[in-house]
Amino acid sequence: MSQTYSLVNPYNNELLGEYEYSSWAQIEEKLALLKQGQKTQRKTAAFERANILMTLASLLKDNAEKMAKLITLETGKTISDSRVEMVRAVNATIASAEEARQISGEALDSDAYAAAGGKIGVVCWRPLGTIFCITPFNFPINIAMHKIGPAYAAGNSILFKPGPQNTASSQLLVDLCYEAGIPQNVLQFCMPPLSDLDRLNAHPAINAINFTGGTAAANAISAAAGYKKLLLELGGNDPLIIMEDADLEAAAKSAINHRFATAGQRCTAAKRLFIHAAVYDKFRDILVEKSAALVIGDPMKDDTFVGPVIHQAAADEIRKRIEGAINDGATVALGNQYEGAFVYPTILENVSADSEVMIEETFGPVMPLYKFDDVEEIIPIINNTAYGLQAGIFSNNLSVIRYLFEELDVGTLATNDGPGFRTEHFPFGGVKESGVGREGIKYAIREMSHTKTLVI
Repeated sequence: MSQTYSLVNPYNNELLGEYEYSSWAQIEEKLALLKQGQKTQRKTAAFERANILMTLASLLKDNAEKMAKLITLETGKTISDSRVEMVRAVNATIASAEEARQISGEALDSDAYAAAGGKIGVVCWRPLGTIFCITPFNFPINIAMHKIGPAYAAGNSILFKPGPQNTASSQLLVDLCYEAGIPQNVLQFCMPPLSDLDRLNAHPAINAINFTGGTAAANAISAAAGYKKLLLELGGNDPLIIMEDADLEAAAKSAINHRFATAGQRCTAAKRLFIHAAVYDKFRDILVEKSAALVIGDPMKDDTFVGPVIHQAAADEIRKRIEGAINDGATVALGNQYEGAFVYPTILENVSADSEVMIEETFGPVMPLYKFDDVEEIIPIINNTAYGLQAGIFSNNLSVIRYLFEELDVGTLATNDGPGFRTEHFPFGGVKESGVGREGIKYAIREMSHTKTLVI
């Protein structure tokens, strides 16, 4: 008997649809088909894969509005955010097409070390095989194309599992991939029940797992995967630092965009703000004023900036985190209001450095403010977390920027921008529990490939 799941719109709780989970027999069939697809990929030239990806980029652009509306219905993300996501997805697909033509190795002279062998090593990149791509709810199409695009460009076959909430948008994406020319034996969609995930992750027909999501799920994947190649993009507790020479208007705008957009449900959101005492009061006032003016409500309306979080349980968890900070001595400068799955943008002051909201990742529109006098005092506070994804700083003092670049446990430091900065051709990933490996199209292609050497 098949298992089913129902999906509702987080904004109004209307039923979006009922779907069947993939049975284990269906998954086995898909994996066998993808094994055949590895041969198909070997016969497909790089320029052909590049052309197919460019066709897909065009199809995604043509269907961007339809896809954006689906994303908003499924996740509660505002329609303006969903449209931006589709621009990013198109760019990721174009970048994958361009990088498909640029997968180059090198030639090595064996005479570099004694005894000279008079040989040349021709080093080539080859696909790993079948990649299991697992995506989260918050950027369902953009993150999918940051996995499917480079996996396909590298010559792999792909088993794609989105978050259940994104079933309709992800199925449309797969249909567009087929329409663009990706064969069905190269890309397959699956939605296994949770009870089947461990044995799927352990399946010998899967050669690598590319996952974006939470640490607990990543731990389960790692435990089951064995010797498979893992590319894990996990959570973050990213700081935004405002120095005394900062452009405060620009910093406040960036803080809002990098924390309250997508209702704060981003791994690279500005989850902790560190503000120099010399500008703290002025910056806080600007920030509160701008945040209070944000439009909260129907995510389908063009002017809405903050929609609901993904579901009521997520809102309840965020509320517990806020109340915990208040119990630890924090005061509310704005927000701390709730309505169904809505969490109103919340700004907290006087937050203890040891409060859970400062140490753990809070996946919602909560902004704790921390006042400091000397940049050295905040380094251990920033690093006192299991995560180390990205950071942002507003300052024009290059010596401070360079100092923080070396001292902070992060994968990227963005200057005069928020920690959410990302572009398709930059490496993306963190340290500690923020992940293993690097995304970014060129880098992801390397992660989903291996070197093979011919000695002649």
